[in-house]
Amino acid sequence: MDLFVKILFIAIFFVATIFIGFYCRKKASNSNDFVLGGRNVGPWLSAFAYGTSYFSAVVFIGYAGSFGFAFGVSAFWIGIGNALIGSWLAWVLLGRKTRIMTQHLKSSTMPDFFAKRFNSKGLRIFAAIIVFVFLIPYTAALYNGLAYLFNVTFSPDVPYFVWILIISVVTALYVIIGGLMSTAINSFIQGIIMLIGIALVVIFTLNINGGLMGSFKALAGKGWQFASMFGPDPVHLIFVVLLTSLGCWGLPQMVGKFYSIKNENQIRKGSVISTLFAIVVAGGCYFLGGFSRLFAEEYSSTIIPDIVANLNVVVVAIVIVLVLAASMSTLSGLVHTSAATVVFDLMDSKKQMPEKKRMTLLRVFVLIFIVVSAGMAIFQYYGPKEFTNDIASLMGISWGAISGAFIGPFLFGLYSKKTSKVSVYASFILGITISLVGLVLGLADVHPQITSVHSDYTILWFDFSDSIYMGVLAMVVSLISVPLISRFTKAPDGVDNLFECYNQKVIVPADLALAEANDNRDITNDEETPIEKEEA
Repeated sequence: MDLFVKILFIAIFFVATIFIGFYCRKKASNSNDFVLGGRNVGPWLSAFAYGTSYFSAVVFIGYAGSFGFAFGVSAFWIGIGNALIGSWLAWVLLGRKTRIMTQHLKSSTMPDFFAKRFNSKGLRIFAAIIVFVFLIPYTAALYNGLAYLFNVTFSPDVPYFVWILIISVVTALYVIIGGLMSTAINSFIQGIIMLIGIALVVIFTLNINGGLMGSFKALAGKGWQFASMFGPDPVHLIFVVLLTSLGCWGLPQMVGKFYSIKNENQIRKGSVISTLFAIVVAGGCYFLGGFSRLFAEEYSSTIIPDIVANLNVVVVAIVIVLVLAASMSTLSGLVHTSAATVVFDLMDSKKQMPEKKRMTLLRVFVLIFIVVSAGMAIFQYYGPKEFTNDIASLMGISWGAISGAFIGPFLFGLYSKKTSKVSVYASFILGITISLVGLVLGLADVHPQITSVHSDYTILWFDFSDSIYMGVLAMVVSLISVPLISRFTKAPDGVDNLFECYNQKVIVPADLALAEANDNRDITNDEETPIEKEEA
């Protein structure tokens, strides 16, 4: 009976997902609609698409279990950082300017933005290669999260690659058929499932130890620091918050959600919706992970699945669908971004390809990327141990390399006329180099560290072999190097005209923007006031 309930929930979810793909196929009749949804996506769909791309099985299983076990309930700060920095601040600082600038440039991908903003075809190719290569570790981490859950909640005798094939086929169907709008609608439904699932699993898990206060008391018995506000390792905690929060500012699958926003009002609503979504989903995941020591004496990648497996069968079924929803929404965003990058930026950079051929290639490369990422995930799972990293490390490598390369050039490219092409190349090279150095040191099992030793404890300030620390270093270097190098190098020609797109006057309803008016003017009457007559 338990198996039937789980399969029933999964079957309903898959049928609904594929149905939405077919429903949206008419809204993906050309490449612009397929990639950007006609730049006409509403606030709820945009916000949920942003949130579901942000949080996947990697967060629920990998990060929540790993950092929850390490930091205790202080891991909840990661969720708060994701909500305030990764969601709200990202929408406020990047949402409006990204939408205006990319529309003005007629840019549909991040590599295309770099090429047109800095007048450089080389930047387009360089950025496209970075996107395509370094999104693969992210998808491998995503697939691993699913495997850990399914191996616990279903029979472990079912081969790992079977689950990979199932999710790959379903995701390929709805992305290839329905494009961005299908992805956005599915993300909205998947987001609702995630909200419900997280709330249920947190409530049921805490009840195992007598509710919230009982769980805190039991956790304090494992060590008071795990029940404290800042946990046993606040320095490491800060680095995790920065990587997972600030990192999404430079990720093309995240920033790309701003390209398709409909109007100003949608940005305001979207910022609030995505922030609340992040508080519930990310906050709930890390809060749950903070109590993982109550269920395991030592860390393993299956901590969260082991906790879930002991809950009511209906809750287990909902959680399975939750992880599927989170993973498929993220996977669809990744393959959508990667396919658009290859087709638009590597194969059709001059935009001379016939529309029919471009659409065919978009769908072909969606399929290719899903096949490649699934193959890499299977190899990573079954391959030699030296190629096997835990979920947190895989995500750190991906986020660190891509965001470390892009965050500075993209942010300053939107805000500063002085940003130079040389500084962008430098950020690309530095970001990739720093991340690869950390990866090589980790694979070689060499761990150079910066520590301070005290009488009864040692503080680890930095670990050069840890992808988390190196990812943050790459982002900080990018944010510092771009304005610094730009100060001594020449900005592209015509940048003044480019930034005029921010000053264009548009007519909008009064509830979206307050008109400037003299305090003495009666806005309900077109007649001049006495003061205006006197001045005239």
